[in-house]
Amino acid sequence: MGQQQLLLVILVTIIVGIATVVAINTFGAAADQANIDAVNNDIAALASAAQGYYMRPGMLGGGGRTFDDLSFEGLAFPSTGISANGLIAQNENGRYVMTDVGGQSFTITAHPASCDGYVPGIIDDDSGALTGGSDCDGADQITAGVGANQFELGGNAASVL
Repeated sequence: MGQQQLLLVILVTIIVGIATVVAINTFGAAADQANIDAVNNDIAALASAAQGYYMRPGMLGGGGRTFDDLSFEGLAFPSTGISANGLIAQNENGRYVMTDVGGQSFTITAHPASCDGYVPGIIDDDSGALTGGSDCDGADQITAGVGANQFELGGNAASVL
């Protein structure tokens, strides 16, 4: 009888160990997906703010129907740091880079904090400028195209009327 109880205790310990490993893996995957969802929300907020900049007259600090001179400094974006040129911003969710800015469209490339290879940049205490850090691999990046009346996140276009 004692041997049977010992085997039962060992079996229960193994089952609890396996359940713990499965729970840890599930939690890690859910945390990564939550970070990607937060980055997608940040991109959508950036696109909306940029379209507001586009529509606002130049006299009121907007673009006057152009994205020329658009930077993170002119947008209401909750960042922990912005690069000296104003085209790279970082927050707890990841790093965001504006490219091809001008005229009627631009591109936002996001590097989620949960992806492999991401290292946050350093924010200078005096100037608040963001420097350094490393971005995600190409497969982990999220790219969005923003136009005057259009927003395209990863191939899914949405027109704004």
